[in-house]
Amino acid sequence: MKLALGCDHAGFAIKDLVVKTAKDSGWEIIDEGTFSKDSVDYPDFAQKVALDIQSGKAQKAVLVCGSGIGICIAASKFKGIRAAIAHDVYSAAQGVEHDDMNVLCLGARVLGDKAQELVPQLVKAFLAACFAKGEERHERRIGKVAAFEKQNFK
Repeated sequence: MKLALGCDHAGFAIKDLVVKTAKDSGWEIIDEGTFSKDSVDYPDFAQKVALDIQSGKAQKAVLVCGSGIGICIAASKFKGIRAAIAHDVYSAAQGVEHDDMNVLCLGARVLGDKAQELVPQLVKAFLAACFAKGEERHERRIGKVAAFEKQNFK
């Protein structure tokens, strides 16, 4: 399985921790940058990762910026991307299981001093989770979301 990874300069602080955790979980990394703490624009990295998901090059992705918000908004503008911020283990897994989330967004500044402890837990929960296929209520809801997307992405 392949995981696309993107971050801006603020997210760079926890990038290596995301990579290590994903690799330890058996995932191959597609590193879309950034590669330093130099200031960059988060939408550029959200776009690269979203295109990796759309093309099938990656099955899931992690995006990181300072708050997780900007990069999540940018990624969500792409058809087929279901990005969400999760700063707790329950949400990181449940977002996949119930909502078919395919992009986990993290805020490096939000996680702060707890990043070393929380990032591995969040990434592991996200990567291990699978959408609850066959559960009618979840499939129905995702179908409605897909219909919104079809109507509004022209």
